[in-house]
Amino acid sequence: MTSVLLSLSALLATSALAAPAAVAAPGADRPAAVPAGWEAVDASDLARITEETGARKAPLAAGGGTLAAEAELLAMQSARNARFVATEVNYAAPNTGALRARSAEFGGSWESFAFEWDEATQTYALKSLANNRYVAVEKNFTGSAQNLLRARSTSVGGWEQFFLYYNEDLDRWALQSTLNGLFVTMENSYTGSLQYALRARSTDITGSWEEFVLYDLGA
Repeated sequence: MTSVLLSLSALLATSALAAPAAVAAPGADRPAAVPAGWEAVDASDLARITEETGARKAPLAAGGGTLAAEAELLAMQSARNARFVATEVNYAAPNTGALRARSAEFGGSWESFAFEWDEATQTYALKSLANNRYVAVEKNFTGSAQNLLRARSTSVGGWEQFFLYYNEDLDRWALQSTLNGLFVTMENSYTGSLQYALRARSTDITGSWEEFVLYDLGA
């Protein structure tokens, strides 16, 4: 399992790019336009694409809890640094449950997420299997932590809803928050406890900073 993922990680490492500049968020009723080459993905599309692309399989860690009927169990790997996204359940408040692309390999529930599809809103909610909490965008945080992604919610509302996009040519994925209309970015240039943190703060998909690779965790 480890050797398979690590061999692919080496191929996914990307060349250095200039960090995209943070910009003011558009209104929630005016989400950022999706760049050419990207398509919105619903539940059936997600299941089909992950199967057709031969997504790597990983064992589901025990203690995942109750999941929605239309949930895909996935691990996310940043295309920028080739590291898997983990839930920092041991972080102290206010950053408890922060999402960071910091794991060199898939280790279990810390790097596992259920992508739950909601037909009514045509959006996904992400539930961390590390603490059984939904991922929220912390719009009210300030400074470098504003719009931080945290697995801290017990239910789903506008803070926890995302659009999912796929680029077939790149075989990469992107997430857009419905709360602020911004794309999720991995903060590769941060230092300290929020290095590699995920934040919904880009108005466009500029490159590897906003791109992820998904791994199927189903049995």
